[in-house]
Amino acid sequence: MKLTTTALVCLLLVGTWLQDGNSWSLHVPSSNCCFTFVRKAISLKSIQCYRNSSSSCSHQDRLIFKLKGGKKSCALKTDKWVTAILRKIKPCLPTEM
Repeated sequence: MKLTTTALVCLLLVGTWLQDGNSWSLHVPSSNCCFTFVRKAISLKSIQCYRNSSSSCSHQDRLIFKLKGGKKSCALKTDKWVTAILRKIKPCLPTEM
């Protein structure tokens, strides 16, 4: 009886661990999504690069700018100042963000 109980507990623990592992792989850090965004133009001198918000975010019409000093800022892709800046800066490499 003890062996059966121990085996069931182990099986439940493994099942829970596997479920956590799968949900972890689907986790999107909030730094990959934009919940607020700037409306005023950001100075071209202060932008290092940009990337799209994650495809699993609810707002995919936004870009994330990496600014000098390590900060990040979000903006709408459709804003005129954003479309003008995109022609002048490069996308971030995966290692840059």
